[in-house]
Amino acid sequence: MDELIEPLLAGNRRALSRAITLIESSREDHRARASALLAALPARASLRIGLSGTPGVGKSTFIEAFGQMLTGEGARVAVLAVDPSSARSGGSILGDKTRMERLSRDPNAFIRPSPSQAQLGGVARRTRETVQLCEAAGFEVVLIETVGVGQSETLVADMTDLFILLLAPAGGDELQGVKRGIMEIADLILVNKADGDLEAQARRTVADYAGALRLLRKRPGDPEGFPKALPVSAVTGAGLARAWEDMQALADWRRSSGEFERRRADQARRAFEAELRGRLLARLERPAIRALVGDLGAQVAAGDLAAPDAATQVLARLSAEPE
Repeated sequence: MDELIEPLLAGNRRALSRAITLIESSREDHRARASALLAALPARASLRIGLSGTPGVGKSTFIEAFGQMLTGEGARVAVLAVDPSSARSGGSILGDKTRMERLSRDPNAFIRPSPSQAQLGGVARRTRETVQLCEAAGFEVVLIETVGVGQSETLVADMTDLFILLLAPAGGDELQGVKRGIMEIADLILVNKADGDLEAQARRTVADYAGALRLLRKRPGDPEGFPKALPVSAVTGAGLARAWEDMQALADWRRSSGEFERRRADQARRAFEAELRGRLLARLERPAIRALVGDLGAQVAAGDLAAPDAATQVLARLSAEPE
């Protein structure tokens, strides 16, 4: 049995950090150990909440205030924050622990920033497995904060039980802010910064989005009244308790109707498909295959070879190579 399992199941945050580092590694020996570790973990229930929003909307401030409210009620909260990686250097700032200074010191909270590493959909490649580790460590609420780039951040909905969209008031044409694609998968739209001079504008924005949500076709399997829009303030804490009540009410309804388990099963299938695609793409990074792709790419660029024929040659080579 892996030496990390016992302290991980006991809720040791250092062991959890080491386990996440292990599953994020691309080394072959680490991948084998990570697979064995995940297979040995017992299933533990949690509420998985995805959180997205445009840059500057106050996601980190909201998560800190929301997380502290939950830990104040006795819940253990894990925050998985995904930072965008540089297209040039590949590096990430990973500054969420600095932005959530108070929550990071809370003994009932765990914050783990991870680089997106060019992964699309606003999440990191191993976010699904990281959620499993957090659940095994006894965290009852897992918050996944996406990179915050807009409409492309829909992949997080395929690994969470609830998807929350955070918006700011006074952002110009609010209904153009995030567009229909991401609105259709949101369970709650929370308009942040509903305090001070912006409170009235925030309530108007909530009304605008509430009207827009009524125009969207109701999703099958959801109760009346959802999705909905609410005002919140991460600074004063106003609206946070109401938002949490609605999240719990929706989660409880889905559990009682069987929708919760159906979504989890569908997400497991999607996770398998994503892992399969990832491993196939990883085979393209082998030195021999990269050399072949480079040579064929030069022929395609010179007009000596058609792109479909070049792709056929690469696939034939992959089929002939041993795993």
